[in-house]
Amino acid sequence: MEVAQVLCMKGGNGDTSYANNSLVQKKVISLTKPIIEDAITNLYCNNFPASLCIADLGCSSGPNTLFAVLEVVTTMDKVRKKMGRQLPEIQVFLNDLPGNDFNTIFKSLPKFQKDLQKTMGAGAESCFVTGVPGSFYGRLFPSKSLHFVHSSYSLQWLSQVPQGLESNKGNIYMASSSPPSVLKAYYEQFQRDFSMFLRCRSEELLEGGGTVLTFLGRRSEDPSSKECCYIWELLAVALNDMVSEGLIAEEKMDSFNIPQYTPSPAEVKCEVEKEGSFIINRLEVSEVNWNAYHGEFCPSDAHKDGGYNVAKLMRAVAEPLLVSHFGDGIIEEVFSRYKNIVADRMTREKTEFVNVTVSMTKRG
Repeated sequence: MEVAQVLCMKGGNGDTSYANNSLVQKKVISLTKPIIEDAITNLYCNNFPASLCIADLGCSSGPNTLFAVLEVVTTMDKVRKKMGRQLPEIQVFLNDLPGNDFNTIFKSLPKFQKDLQKTMGAGAESCFVTGVPGSFYGRLFPSKSLHFVHSSYSLQWLSQVPQGLESNKGNIYMASSSPPSVLKAYYEQFQRDFSMFLRCRSEELLEGGGTVLTFLGRRSEDPSSKECCYIWELLAVALNDMVSEGLIAEEKMDSFNIPQYTPSPAEVKCEVEKEGSFIINRLEVSEVNWNAYHGEFCPSDAHKDGGYNVAKLMRAVAEPLLVSHFGDGIIEEVFSRYKNIVADRMTREKTEFVNVTVSMTKRG
C-alpha cells in the first residue's frame, strides 16, 4: 500500500465525510488549549517578531482545520495583548498529504475570516492562510522559517505499513494475538518516522520556536493494549466475519494492515531526547470518550446510539484505506456490522481514546 497516495480522511461535506464526523478530534484540540497558550506565552517571552509563521501539520479538512488555527491565532492575540505588544502579521501554513481535501478548506476561509474578525477585530486582516501539500516525514519549509508548529491526531499515522507483518494473520493492526515480531516492526517504524519528523522540524523552526504535538496514544507500556488497539480489533472482527461468509477473500484480509502507531509518553520522550534538537516543556496525557456525543446534546435520535457515532467516526477515518485495498463494494456492510459490534462492547466496557500531548522548544 502506497500510504502517501491513499491516506486521507474522507473528503467533502457528505453524511459520512470527515468534516461531519470529527467531533472527537475537535474535543481533543479544545483539551490542549491551555498547553498551546502556555507554549505561545513562552514563545513571546523569548522572542517577539514583527511577523509570525505558524504551521498546522496534518491539518485534514472540515471545520476542525480552521478551528485549530483559530485557537492558535486567537491565543496569540490574547497573549500579545496581555504583554502590551503590537499584533504581528501572521502567516499560517496548512499542511497535509496531496490527497487531502484542500478545496473544502479553502471554501470555508471566508467564514474563518469572519470568526477571526469577531474575536480580533481589524487584526484579522493580518492573518494569511496558505495550503502546503506534502508529507511531514520530509522537509516542507525553508530553514529557520517557522516560529510555531502545531499538530493534532496526525502523528500516529506512519509513513508506511511496517515491513514483516506476514505473521499478523486475522488482524489489521497490533492486537493481543499479534506475535512479538509484529509489535517490534510497528515500534521500529514509529521510531524511524518520528525521529525523521523531529529532524525536519528542527531545520525549519527558528531557535526558541515552539511546537505542540498531540498523538492518539496510550498510557500503558504494552503497544497491543486494549486502550489503543481495541477499536481496530473490533473492525477486524467485522472483516473476519465477512471472510468466514465468503464476502471477503482471506488473503485480502491477511494482507491488510493499518499504518498507525499509538505511542506512550515514555516512547515520545525517548525519541525527542535521542534526536536532541528540542527541550520538552510539558508531556501530558488526557482521555476522550469514543462516543463524541457522550454526555452531550444529541442533534438527532440516531446520535443517541453510541455504536452509530463511533462507526461514523471510524468510517470517516478508515474508508479511504479500506476502499483502496478491498474496493468500495464492502463498505456499507462492514460498517453496518461494526456499528453493532461496537454498540454491544460499549454497553459493557470503558471505551476511551488516550491522547499524548508534548510541548517543546527548539534548542538554541
